[in-house]
Amino acid sequence: MFAKLRSNVFIDALTLELIAPIQSSLKAILRDERGYECSRLETNIPQGDKTVTWKGLNDLPYGVYTLELSQGEDEMKMRLVKRV
Repeated sequence: MFAKLRSNVFIDALTLELIAPIQSSLKAILRDERGYECSRLETNIPQGDKTVTWKGLNDLPYGVYTLELSQGEDEMKMRLVKRV
């Protein structure tokens, strides 16, 4: 596990806390319950940064989502809930 969330519930933004961050790129895909891609974030992480904030998620409908993260060869998935 190379990242964790401050909360599995979000409204308009997600904040990822990176564990042992390395200078590389981070790719995040947010999928709805049917597996459709709803949003994507690709960013370069400057060395030493430990958090990434993904903003602009307010327009997504409420419900359950899967967050797919990849950093280099590492991949992970997390279940999230968008609420009011």
